[in-house]
Parts: sequence; C-alpha cells; structure tokens
Amino acid sequence: MTKQEENFVELCAEMEEKEIEQGQKKKEVGLCKPVLDLQMSFIKGTDLFGYVGIEAVLDQMRRKTMKAGFEFNIMVVGQSGLGKSTLVNTLFKSKVSQKSCTPNYEEKISKTVKLHSISHMIEEKGVKMKCWQESWEPIMKYVNEQYEKYLREEMNVHRKRRIPDSRVHCCIYFLPATGHRLRPIDVEFMKRLGKIVSIVPVIAKADTLTIEERQEFKERIRQDFVANGIRVYPQKEYDEDPEDHILNDRIRESIPFAVVGTDKEHQVNGNKVLGRKTKWGIIEVENRAHCEFASLRDLLIRSHLQDLKDVTHSILYETYRVQRLNESNMSFNELGLSWPLENGTAGKSESESHL
Repeated sequence: MTKQEENFVELCAEMEEKEIEQGQKKKEVGLCKPVLDLQMSFIKGTDLFGYVGIEAVLDQMRRKTMKAGFEFNIMVVGQSGLGKSTLVNTLFKSKVSQKSCTPNYEEKISKTVKLHSISHMIEEKGVKMKCWQESWEPIMKYVNEQYEKYLREEMNVHRKRRIPDSRVHCCIYFLPATGHRLRPIDVEFMKRLGKIVSIVPVIAKADTLTIEERQEFKERIRQDFVANGIRVYPQKEYDEDPEDHILNDRIRESIPFAVVGTDKEHQVNGNKVLGRKTKWGIIEVENRAHCEFASLRDLLIRSHLQDLKDVTHSILYETYRVQRLNESNMSFNELGLSWPLENGTAGKSESESHL
C-alpha cells in the first residue's frame, strides 16, 4: 500500500471507532466528500466495498438444472388396494401410474411380490424431473441393484460426465388404516428396508378413521417404530443444524402422514378442489384440516427433495460402496472394468515418463 492508501484506511478506522463510542448504528458505508475524493484518487474506479456477485451462483445452478433436468426416484410399497397409484398421481398432479399411462388399460395388477417399474417425465415451468414408481418386492434386491449399477458406472475409467441415476431416493411405505398396530410383515420389511433407503410411512385412506382414531393410531405406530428399531426419514442423526432439527422435529411428530389420494375435482364454495365425495361431504385432499397429504407433498418436493437425494448419495449409497469395495471378492474383473493399458509394466513406465 502507498502512504496515501494507508492514511485513508487509518481515517476510516478512526471514524468507525468514533461512531461506536457515540452509540450510533452504522447503516451504510458513507464517506464525507474530502474522504470520497481521496478514495477516488487512488482506487481508480474500482470499488473495494462494492458488489461482488457471489449470489449469482444460485442463478447459474438454476439455469443448469433447468437445462439438464434431474432425477428423483420414488418407490411406493404396500398391499394392493391402498391407493398407491392414485396417491402418486395426486402428488405430482400428473398421470404417472401404470393404469393411467397405458391407453385402455383394464388388466388388474395381481397381488404378487413382483416389482413394476414405471418411468415418467414431469415438467413444470421449464424444470424437468424424471420419476420412477416402484411397487412391492423384490424391493431389497432392486435397491441394491441400483446402487451396484451406479457403482459400476462410477468406477469406469472413462466414465460419463453425468451418470444416470436410478438409485431410489425415497420409499413411501403404505400402512392400512386398521387403527391397531403395525403388522408383523410391516415391522420386518421396514426394519430391513430402512437400512438401505429413506422410508416415509403414510396411513393410506385415512378418511376411514375419525380424527381421534387417527391420532391414537399414529401414536401406536410411532411406539412400534421405537420398540422395533425402525428407521424412518428424517432421522435425527442427519440433522445438520438447529434450524433443521426444529423443522424435522415437527415432521417427526406428524409421521406417519395420514393421507387421502384422488384425481377427481369437485366444486367447494365456488372453487375447484381435489377431493373425495362421501355422504358426509367432500374430503379435500389439500386441506390440512382434512388430511396430511399437503404435509407429505411439502416434505417430498418443496422442502426435503434435495436432502433426500443427498442422504441417498452421501450416506446410504456411500455405505453400500464402502462395503462392496471392502469385500475380498471385489475386483475390477468382477465389475467388468479393464485398464486401458495391456500390462502393468507398460503403464508404470509410461506414467513415470510423464512424471
């Protein structure tokens, strides 16, 4: 710094000290005319305290996402007849289910332990999202196969700039509105699945229960989660800061979400609403006083979508990756990978020559 610059910095420091001593609040960086002239004399048009533009990174990320789109893979699990397809259609306000995607579809999905995979592209205001809907077993095998598929792509010597992501980011587990406790099959399944994928449990067709019955049922289910060591999303150990902890605590108090799904519209007070018509009136799907569908949608799309993807990649997939790489039979040959060089000696000599 020149002598003139040092004098300017000292003058600014003295002015700040005087303002603090007088108890004045510093509102904006303002300089008197003599000081401003002094500043302009050596800064030469560059404002050291001006706008940098770091916040523009958010716009860059948004534009990039809009161009490329992103994958968000949801698995829905539950017995037939609980409204899985209907809820997914309601969730995205789009015809995603297999029955809706196939013209003149009349065949009923049989009550078997088979896995039905459906891919659907959703676009809203220029942002594209690819969804996968999955139903029933063999769920464990399918989830691990997607991790293995991603791992193989990741370990290729010449891997793609953007690896296609078919990993399951969230599993919506449907519980029947029995009003009792978790069934043994639900307990066993959720204990196993919760170790490899984020589970969000919901009470299907919650309108079959009264408000009091629903609350008692939810409390018994939460007790069963604790008693059986069932991990459901969002887990407390994944909370990153106090603000997340407060938000996620409210979510944990609402789990399992009592939901109602429908794709039918009705007129209520002159407005069109999604709802189910009963002899007692219209059950509005998006009315929080009627059910918790809106809370589920907010969690999956509006507040925790990116966190679900981050947990899948950084925690669940990372656990799988470390386990696979530590296995004694894990090798490049098993992965179907090969080095571009024919022998290790040639590779070593070439590498040393480059060094």
